[in-house]
Amino acid sequence: MSGHGHARSPTRRRIGVPVVGLAEQAAGTASGRPAVPGFAPWPPQGDGKERGRALRRRTPRAAHGGFGAAAGRPSVADAVVEANAGRLEHLVPIRVGRMAASPFSFLRGSAGLMAYDLADTPASGVVAQLCGDAHAANFGLYGDPRGRLVIDINDFDETAPGPWEWDLKRLAASLVLAGRQAGAGEDVCRDAAFHAAASYRRTMRRLAKLPAVDAWNAIADENLVAFTEAHDLAGVLAAVGEKALRNTSARFAARSTARRKDGSWRFTEAPPVLSAVPDAEAAAVAGSLAGYLSTVAPEMVPLLARYSVQDVAFRIVGTGSVGTRAYVVLLVDLREQPLVLQVKEARPSVLLPHLARAGFAVTGAAEHEGQRVVLGQRRIQVVSDVLMGWTSVDGLPYQVRQFRNRKGSVDPAALLPEQLDDYGRITGALLARAHAHTADAAVIAGYAGKSGELDEALAAFAVAYADRSEADHAELLAAVRAGRLPAETGI
Repeated sequence: MSGHGHARSPTRRRIGVPVVGLAEQAAGTASGRPAVPGFAPWPPQGDGKERGRALRRRTPRAAHGGFGAAAGRPSVADAVVEANAGRLEHLVPIRVGRMAASPFSFLRGSAGLMAYDLADTPASGVVAQLCGDAHAANFGLYGDPRGRLVIDINDFDETAPGPWEWDLKRLAASLVLAGRQAGAGEDVCRDAAFHAAASYRRTMRRLAKLPAVDAWNAIADENLVAFTEAHDLAGVLAAVGEKALRNTSARFAARSTARRKDGSWRFTEAPPVLSAVPDAEAAAVAGSLAGYLSTVAPEMVPLLARYSVQDVAFRIVGTGSVGTRAYVVLLVDLREQPLVLQVKEARPSVLLPHLARAGFAVTGAAEHEGQRVVLGQRRIQVVSDVLMGWTSVDGLPYQVRQFRNRKGSVDPAALLPEQLDDYGRITGALLARAHAHTADAAVIAGYAGKSGELDEALAAFAVAYADRSEADHAELLAAVRAGRLPAETGI
């Protein structure tokens, strides 16, 4: 598709198109009961904890400790260049600049490189639907359909089925890096990783004892603070929650749009973050919403029918996502109240080639990468955006979701030392609950056990991998200084 532009025709037409007017069944279960259409088979019944304990013979829990880079590991510059392939070239320097800000920022933008490393680490063999990029900044608050706040994982661009350890190791290493950036002592950083692993293990044990429905809906609200004894973080979460309640489409539209003389509404440019697109590109994005409507829940279509598209703009997002095509679409209802949708390019998960190399079955390329992201998110979260869906624009796959759906997040690199381990416990619990949606909690609980042996090993891994990330970050800076990688900072 065409790259986004910065000029708008002086006679730009109002899009004004009504949204609605735009042109695995299981074979059977292990128990031998007949299949129910639409229900996937669950793992065989029996003592899941015993099956989990048996996995220790093949992969001892202590084997997860430490990290050493494998021979043949790509250079940082090569890994970044590979990750930038297919992105909008003029935005690549912004992405590199954001990664160069700190070792924690580097880790955030290098999920593919870490997946390369994780493919050479031990794994128990238990597969769950992964976030795929479960670093400490990818957890946060957002609104449920009634506007109440829940807390959960909130980024799924790399989601794929894989070994649960990969998500947990990425989380643990990111906590060490975030703590170092905040100036916390090394013991505090290591303890945060340890507590994240311990919270994951304890939460999985508790979920294994609950009825299936209770386990599925567990710990997505304010009770999480009490559950994880994260009392030092309560004030931070309360402040983030107050801000999140104001972080809505309406507030964004009030700040970022203006009415034109013809009565239409337009985004107000704020380059390079928010910029205009050519008319043909805007029309293609608006037209793609016809396909999107067929992917949302049918009961949501009458709601969306009350809106018409007013404008489309390009908006830079995230760290790892910079350079991908991402749009915001302004819609208004009959009372001219706004709703903003994000239409974001969905690229193949960076985990896939490394999962295959590690010996995990890859179920094949997704028919539509936007569908992969949306279905993965629905499998992981307790409550998901009811307007999520997917579409294609000029032959490229996109995910669609509400923009600024009361989202709020904690900056783990800005936490006080006494808050970092609390944040580790919260995120570890959330990750366990997410994995338990698709993996047998009893098997993981049986493997992890009651002792802190796995926690100690993962904390050791986290420290070692944080050291590796700091060296990688230094290598990135050297590549920027040498002119091998373009970088634009401060954006």
